[in-house]
Amino acid sequence: MQKSVLDSTKPLQFVKVISWTLLVIILSFSLLLSLFISKYAEQTLLEKQEEFALLLAENVSHQLFTRFVIPTVVKYGAIRLRNKEQAAVMDQVIQSTVHSFHVTTLRIYDADGNITYSLDKDEVGKKGTAEYMVTKTWETKDFSAEILANTSKIASMFRITLEPGSMMLRAYSPLRAERSLTNMSENPIMGILEFQQDISDDYLAMINFERLIIAFSLITSLVLFFLVLTVLRRAERLSNRQLRETEKLIFELQQQEKLAGMGRMVAGVAHEIRNPLGIICSSSELILKKARKEESSHTRILEALHEEAKRLSRTVSEFLDYARPKKPAMREVDVARILEQVTVFMEPECEKLGVTVDTELTENMTVLGDKDLLYRAFYNLVANALQAMNGKGELHIRAARGEEGLHITLHDTGPGFSPEHLDQVRDPFFTTKDSGTGLGLALVSTIFESHGIEMHLSNGEEGGARVDVIFPK
Repeated sequence: MQKSVLDSTKPLQFVKVISWTLLVIILSFSLLLSLFISKYAEQTLLEKQEEFALLLAENVSHQLFTRFVIPTVVKYGAIRLRNKEQAAVMDQVIQSTVHSFHVTTLRIYDADGNITYSLDKDEVGKKGTAEYMVTKTWETKDFSAEILANTSKIASMFRITLEPGSMMLRAYSPLRAERSLTNMSENPIMGILEFQQDISDDYLAMINFERLIIAFSLITSLVLFFLVLTVLRRAERLSNRQLRETEKLIFELQQQEKLAGMGRMVAGVAHEIRNPLGIICSSSELILKKARKEESSHTRILEALHEEAKRLSRTVSEFLDYARPKKPAMREVDVARILEQVTVFMEPECEKLGVTVDTELTENMTVLGDKDLLYRAFYNLVANALQAMNGKGELHIRAARGEEGLHITLHDTGPGFSPEHLDQVRDPFFTTKDSGTGLGLALVSTIFESHGIEMHLSNGEEGGARVDVIFPK
């Protein structure tokens, strides 16, 4: 039966496969979602940085034109940056404009690609290295920007801080004259502005946001996974329990069908044997009485014949009792009185074997049941205990009322039940004795089941067989 239950639960092993598959799917989906959100946040950040760079470039162009170009032209008539005074004014205007914007380098190029102004004074008057971008910006007259990463995105994810200059934004923008302040018909280009801005702090903030998204996604995924896993495990336990109950019911049904067929066969055979056996018993008894009166030499043989006939008659009666169980006549009976009658009747046998019977009964042991059937059941239990001890020993009978009902325990000091036979001792015709029908405990089980009484067989902690009989409340 146990093997069958295990085989039945094998299909439920797919729960483990489903659990791990769900974990992989949930984690994959969460990571993809977090990466998408992170990528979107990164793109948004870069776009915002480009917009800020454009505003910065326009502000520099405006400040140069209004605070340097016009005043210089009015005062000096022309712009000559070799003039230290003009150069100082221009440097002051630019420094005040880009202050606090994390601008690390700033250059202004003329149409030939020469550096006319730089935060690094040593570069002024030299040919710039960005001739292609300067020429392109002069031709397109458009603002352009690019990101210069000095560290990889993956490496940034595992760093708590970023060094200055790890992420730079380089922009090119035309410097225009504002026609609203002049009589010119269009905004002519005065030069090309190139600057680099350190955006490492903003990039680190974006990285922290991505980390938060990924961590939140992972935690949410794990919580969801464990919730699903809990539901699946509970479903698995319920399914296993149902399978075990179904297996148990099928086993019991098969046993009942088998025992019913066996019972019908036994009843037929026993019925055919009982009548001639009764004649043999009565005839042997008459012949034995006559032989005793005549003091015949065949008396011992006739006594053995008569005893064996009676034993066979008892065996046939047991077969019939098992095959055709009597329906109990339910009346109020005192179980304490039944146990006392059993112990009194078995007292000679106990004295013969040297067995001490210790009883501890409670008050009010009245239950509903059939007195004769209950007497027979307890008689069989006590007789089995005496046969198991087969000599000196002790039999303890305890009774107590609890929440489940009247609980009676019989515990002997014999060898106890063999663990490998514990599930079979109730089966009819199963016995480990050299003699006997194996119907004793089967009859007891039948009687108790007809009364709705539970019987549990086990071994005591200190050895010996233990039988727990629980009457319904």
